Amino acid sequence: MNKREELMKRRFGRRNGQTMVEYIIIVVLIAITLLVLFSRLSKATGRKIAGATSALDADAGSEAESLAEDIDENKVRNLNSDGSFQ
Repeated sequence: MNKREELMKRRFGRRNGQTMVEYIIIVVLIAITLLVLFSRLSKATGRKIAGATSALDADAGSEAESLAEDIDENKVRNLNSDGSFQ
């Protein structure tokens, strides 16, 4: 083997190692980006779900209050086993 072949062998050997490091850096950067993105999306989604839940609870609560005012206590006592009034 001459010196030129040895030099080329060393050069390509280092280059393969360098390429592997570059791929690892790219994968790590993509992973960090995805983690940040998913954490922000989960917070936003959680806030939207919480807002929708509280709005539904408010509607259900006001509806239940109005129904409770309309029902007479005696009607509740006279319910059939299937839930209908007598």
